[in-house]
This record gives sequence, structure tokens and C-alpha cells, in this order.
Amino acid sequence: MPKGLVLGLVRAIVVIFGVVTLTFVLLHLAPGDPVQRLLGPSATPAQVDALRHSVGLDRSIPAQFVTWIGRALTGDFGTSIATGRSVSGSLAQAWPATAALVVLSLFLTYLFGLALGAYQANTRSRGADGLVTIGTVTLNAMPGYWLGLVLVMVFTYHYRLLPAFGASGLDSDFLTPAGKAIDYLRHLVLPLLTLTLIGVGGIARFARAAMREVRDAPYLTVARAKGLGPLRTVFRHQFRNALVPIVTLLGLSLPALFSGTVFVEAVFAWPGVGQLMVQGVQARDYPVVLAAATVSAVLVVVGNLLADALVGIVDPRSRVAHDSH
Repeated sequence: MPKGLVLGLVRAIVVIFGVVTLTFVLLHLAPGDPVQRLLGPSATPAQVDALRHSVGLDRSIPAQFVTWIGRALTGDFGTSIATGRSVSGSLAQAWPATAALVVLSLFLTYLFGLALGAYQANTRSRGADGLVTIGTVTLNAMPGYWLGLVLVMVFTYHYRLLPAFGASGLDSDFLTPAGKAIDYLRHLVLPLLTLTLIGVGGIARFARAAMREVRDAPYLTVARAKGLGPLRTVFRHQFRNALVPIVTLLGLSLPALFSGTVFVEAVFAWPGVGQLMVQGVQARDYPVVLAAATVSAVLVVVGNLLADALVGIVDPRSRVAHDSH
């Protein structure tokens, strides 16, 4: 096994353990008692103590942490304090909704972001470049939850074109399979549009810089002199040679994408891992929040490892240099 891959896996384990530990500590330091919140103010001390004992919160914090880590390593994330359901089952139910949102958003973000960046890098019109720059910088600076609410106001309340909340309508059980698919896609549009618009600005700015850096390289001048068309010149030569920093950005953008997903799912009540985490935080449901944070950390780490692997494929020189260290 290459040395670079081993070091990457070790770093990944350390990062995941650090995220889990920090989340665990912050949850227990945060004000609010999940047991008291669940039972309500009318609960007797005996009832509170009994429930705390049944969910293991009467033990010391280090003992709770060690027990949770041991179970999590076997895939058992415990039981929700608020609902009594298996946390692993809840995650399995929520994961497909988040996966659909993240994968589609990542594809559309890079598709439109790279297209805008390529246009800016090659246009000779300073006015057009300036207008696109203003647009991308504005999108990149917008908070996701604010943009989501604006889209709800425009497309749901003003024009009444798209639903704003959930992944299906109240009448979805009575729809045909084709009707259910259309209903799902209509509910997906606004959260997907929100995540995509947030990400497009940053990708476009980065792609513009990476592709403009090689725009006037000698090999591109030769390609144009040979009569190669603009699109073929961009995609066969310019884009390919700017691909390494763009692929590296993929790994760096995943943490922001997942954190943005949490807020977007909360705004649109999208039934994914982010929404599950928000509900867990509100209820002080420690097992749910820890499990959701762990899954998010694992996905981010895997994304970074994948980005490193893609960089090695795109530029073998980086792989050789990485393995030598």
C-alpha cells in the first residue's frame, strides 16, 4: 500500500475521531437537559432519575463516551432519546434524501461554475467579465438559509409554482408512480437550486483564475494557430491543464457543501441527515446528533481522499511527490 495512502487514512481517522470528540463535549456542555426536556416540567425527580438511568446519562461523561465509541465502531449508534427509535435506522431512512441533494448539487455546481469560469477566462470583454464577477461574488457571499427563504417567497408564496417544504405532498399516497416522481422532483427543485446557486459563485471564481493562468500559454497559441476551434481548444488543452487545482477544490468544497446542506434541509424541511441533526440539536438528542456528525465527517473525509486520488490520476507527478513524502 502506498505510503501516501496510509498517511491519508491515518489523518482521516484522526479527523473523524476529533470531530466526534468535539461534538460529544460540546453537546454535554450546551445548556439543556434532554431528559427534562422530554418529560416536561411536571415530571417528578424520581421519573427524571429513572429515565436518565435507562438512557445511560447518569454515568460519567468519559464512561458515556467510551461506551458510545465502542458501539459506533460496530455500526450501532444507539437509540434516540426523543423518539426511542434506532438511530442507525433513522440515518438509513434519511440518507437517500441527503445523497440525492448533495450529488445533484455537486454536479450542477461544477457544471455551471466551470462553464462560467471558462467564459470569464476567455472573454475579451471587460464589461461581460465584470458583470459575471459581480454575480458570482454576490452568490458566493449569500447565506444559504437567507437565499432559501427568498426562493420560497418568490416561487412558493408569490408565483405559487413550487412547493417549499418536505419531499412529497400530502396527496402523494394517492398518486401514480409517475405522479410521485414528478411530485418528488418539484419538491427537490428549491433546495437543490439553493445549494447550487451558493456553490456556483465560488467554483466559477476559482475556475476563472485557474484557466486564465494558462490562457496565453504557448501550447494554446499553437493550437489556435493550427485552426483548432475555440471549444476544442478550451476543453482539450486549457481545461485539462487547469484541472489539478479544480479537482483539488472538489475536496475543499465538500465540507462547505455538507454544512450548507444542514441549513438548507432545515429551511425546506427536507427529510435528510441535516434535518435529522437539526431536530436532534433542538431536542438535545445526543445519540442522533453524534451519529449525524459522524456520518457527515466520514463523508467529508472520503470526499477529500477521493479528491486526492483524482489529483493523482490527473497529474501523476503529484502522486509521485506525495508518495515520496
